This record gives sequence, C-alpha cells and structure tokens, in this order.
Amino acid sequence: MIELPPIEQIKWQVEQALREDLGAGDLTAGLIPEKAHSQVKVVCREPAVISGAAWFNETFHQLDPSIHIHWHVQDGDTVMGDTVVCQLRGNTRALLSGERSALNYLQTLSGTATLVQRYVEVVEGTGVTILDTRKTIPGLRYQQKYAVLCGGGVNHRIGLFDAVLIKENHIHAAGSIAAVMASVDAQIAEGIEVEIEVESLDELEQALAAGAKRILIDNFATDDLRKAVEINAGRARLEASGGISMTTIRAIAETGVDDISIGGLTKDLQSVDLSMRFI
Repeated sequence: MIELPPIEQIKWQVEQALREDLGAGDLTAGLIPEKAHSQVKVVCREPAVISGAAWFNETFHQLDPSIHIHWHVQDGDTVMGDTVVCQLRGNTRALLSGERSALNYLQTLSGTATLVQRYVEVVEGTGVTILDTRKTIPGLRYQQKYAVLCGGGVNHRIGLFDAVLIKENHIHAAGSIAAVMASVDAQIAEGIEVEIEVESLDELEQALAAGAKRILIDNFATDDLRKAVEINAGRARLEASGGISMTTIRAIAETGVDDISIGGLTKDLQSVDLSMRFI
C-alpha cells in the first residue's frame, strides 16, 4: 500500500483548488436545475499509471458528500487507452463544478506517475533506485511526491526540513568541503540523513576523506562516473544527477551508482488525457 499524505493535508489542498476555480460560485452549473441528478464516467484516453484518487474523491465530496464514486482501478495501476477508471453519480451541479479541479489532480499526478514508471522500466535489472527532487510544481509538492511512489520511484527529501543536502553554494559559503562537513558533525542531530554534492573526482575524494556517507555526483560524464564508483569502493552511497534523460539513463545506471535523481520527473511531465462524460 502506497502511503498517502495526512487526510487533513489533502482536504486543505483541495479547498485551495476549489476556491481558486469556483470563487463566489459556478455561474454555468447554476443554469442546471438544482435537484438534478446524473451519472458520469471518467475515461483515460491513453496508456497511463493512475495516481491522485484521494484528491479526486475529496474534490467532489467537499462539494456534495452524498456523491457516490466507484473506482475500477486504484492508484499505481497501469491502464490502457480508453479505460473507464471510475464512475460517479449524484447532484448534477456538483458533478459539473468539481469536474475540472478533480481531473486536474488526476491528470497531473497520473502524468507524474507514468513518467516515473518509464524511467524505472529503462533501468530494470541494474539495481538502481530512481529518485525525485524538490523541482516540483509550486503547491503540488506532496501530491507529486506521492505520484512518484505510484510510478515505482522513491522520494528523496520532501523539503529543506527533513534531510541535509549540501550543494556547491553551501560549500562555497562554508569555505570548503571539510569545513561544511565539520559543521554537520557539530550541528546536525543523529538520524538526519546527510548528503553532499561534488562536481569533480577531486571533490569526491575530499568528501570521502571528510566522512561523507552519501554523495551526489553532479553532471559527471559516464566514464567519470565509473571512476567515481571505483574510487568510492562502497564507502558511500552514490547518487548520479544532472542531464539525465531517457536515452542516457541506462548507461548511467550501468556504471554502478546506487541512485539516480531526476528533476524532470516532476517538472517536465505531460498530463494524462482524461475526460468525464455523462452516461
């Protein structure tokens, strides 16, 4: 079971989405008789990994708790084109008013999950873990991180608060790799994961000498990644990042790194084609 964010968080996120779309009220849906009831279906028009059912459901339930939703699939399922993923029945105005916000969640998160699955499939058999980053759509951090899990990826840190990632600007501000790693020992509580980014083989050796246990290797050529794996000799967990694409990732995975992080999983996605139709 893929763990969802807390329900209170989902409710708040949906409240913001509905406030953004509805404002003072849905003028067009108001043309429909107040007590009219309808049945609708949601169709996925293309192959996809489904993600976002909780936000979809919450959208309609905030508009009318009596709306009934029956899902034919669940988050993480792969569907073919022209698949009916769910059916709804209830107040027609509420169905019409919630359509866009609910589908926005479902199409965006399914798009994220689908892209992640494609990367996971390309590196199958290498033992590499596909990681996300903080390059998410503003306001959709937790939703997209959840979608990454649905696609078979793994979450890196959620934000700046739950792990340490020392990047080139932190090193520059501290003065050196040794200096910033010394600050880690003095200030970071035990149990907090610490990772440091390096941009050359020399910096990799400095990080290892300073006791780094997790190292992000940024924008290394494939040959240099292999050298980095040799130099590391299993002392730290190595994560490759920077310039990762569908055409390069397999070769990168085969260098022996442990993880590959890809910002494009959450910032370069294409939404899945979904539509809601009255039955």
